[in-house]
Amino acid sequence: MNLTRNKPLLGAVGVLGLGIIAWLAFGFFGIQAAFIDDEVSEAGPIFNNTEAEQDAIAATDDFQEAMEDANENKTEIDPATQDADMEEMEDEMPGEIVTVVSGDFAGLSRYNIEGQAKVLNDGSEQRFLRFENFSSDNGPDLKVYLRADNGEFVNLGDLKGNIGDQNYEIPADVDLSVFNTVDIWCERFGVGFGLAPLA
Repeated sequence: MNLTRNKPLLGAVGVLGLGIIAWLAFGFFGIQAAFIDDEVSEAGPIFNNTEAEQDAIAATDDFQEAMEDANENKTEIDPATQDADMEEMEDEMPGEIVTVVSGDFAGLSRYNIEGQAKVLNDGSEQRFLRFENFSSDNGPDLKVYLRADNGEFVNLGDLKGNIGDQNYEIPADVDLSVFNTVDIWCERFGVGFGLAPLA
């Protein structure tokens, strides 16, 4: 075999081989994600409590109209009635946002992860999972799961960033007494980065 004549062919095969390895490493496996931080900074979640908001706006408008009519007609307004009307309007306002359950993150295996996971609710059916002071090692194809003790899970979507506060809406039919652990999961390699048990 004449190696001198085959040098260009061997060189081309070598370059092609390196190209395939680079594509597998960076294009398919996404190993570069382990070395790059994705920072996010989301404000608290916005609830779609539109019906309650519309009712509250309508009640406020009605109250304003009644006050303007009374002023135009020089009618005396009973302070007790005014206070009762104000209390009724406050009761109709959308509920305050409360933390239903929460837990602290801990890393799995060789991965570092910290921060707090909270489930927020405003009295409606809508719930959000919120990460605060969150920081994790990065990796390719990271997902946010709500996991049950039996291994079943609900996928809430891609991890928005490995550093920073972020929100994920929880489907209304998810039972948090069953799906009671937040799991940062690398779907590509089937590896858990960290957990936050919710209590």
